[in-house]
Amino acid sequence: MAGGVSNPKSPLLPDRMQQGDFFVCDIFDAALKADMASMEHPVFSIATRPDLNVRQYGDRSSLFIEITPSVKGLATVHDRDVLIYCISQCVAALNEGREISRIVRFKAYELLTATNRGTDGRGYEQLKAAMERLRGTTITTNITTGGIEEIDGFGLINRFRIARESRDGRMQEVEVELSDWVFNAIRSREVLTLHRDYFRLRKPLERRIYEIARKHCGAQASWSIGLEKLHNKCGSSAKLKEFRRMVTGIIAENKAHGHIPDYDINLDEGRDMVIFTNRGTVSVQVVTHAPIPTLDGDTYDLARALAPGWDVRMIEHEWRSWATEMPKNPDAAFLGFCRKWYEKRGRP
Repeated sequence: MAGGVSNPKSPLLPDRMQQGDFFVCDIFDAALKADMASMEHPVFSIATRPDLNVRQYGDRSSLFIEITPSVKGLATVHDRDVLIYCISQCVAALNEGREISRIVRFKAYELLTATNRGTDGRGYEQLKAAMERLRGTTITTNITTGGIEEIDGFGLINRFRIARESRDGRMQEVEVELSDWVFNAIRSREVLTLHRDYFRLRKPLERRIYEIARKHCGAQASWSIGLEKLHNKCGSSAKLKEFRRMVTGIIAENKAHGHIPDYDINLDEGRDMVIFTNRGTVSVQVVTHAPIPTLDGDTYDLARALAPGWDVRMIEHEWRSWATEMPKNPDAAFLGFCRKWYEKRGRP
């Protein structure tokens, strides 16, 4: 079962991880601008071979979104591990009341072990290829502001830099600059907690199906979606008949092993609906956590200086509702929230 002792016949990859849960930014739905409609389309490829197809969603006469690969192919669901790791580091810093930057630095080995990747030479080469595809994938969309249409194009990351150890040629220090799209989504706390076994799912389609369930079913008891709509949301290039076969196979394996984290999956063939049932683990992860303790009296005076003119008790209420986990230093975290609140809104 997911999260338990690995069955020798389990579809899950061996557990190489040394860290716990991660945060993932739901960047498919991150608002590009305040007046931009949410994005419900698959950004990452679930193909096992380089995906060189340009994806287009929407109508160019109104709102359109275009995802263009580089010559090395679209960024894949597995490439997304790099973003998950970077976003996790940023969210951890926010929870501690620290400033965050678009530039994230880390040890390559730490990312590989945290995301359950191999740490041999092949693992490092795959990491480099993932960053190349993330850098090369371009998202283009039209945004209308003040009656003027603008074309906005950006990558999933702006750039990356690798420092290599001269002795054996393996990468050591890695620096990634996140795009405004991703960074703004982090600062807006458009994040969800992933089960650690997400990184043990072998098949790209399994990962994408879990992401969809995690976002749409969440802590609800159940959620259903039509098979054809699921096919579209997964971004699968397979024919619907083949997609049905693949989903049916995943459902059968999940019934046998419970390897898909958090959810049971069934197919109602009569209605052609895929039904996700929450096993109860999501509500524990997301909803139940120790309440943030009472803040120090001096903290409110500092908060008033950081957000002049605002009712800091109202801001505190917003902060407590917004927090997804217990910060290591609640007072510092609240003051950091007040600072961002004022920077974004100014005086009331």
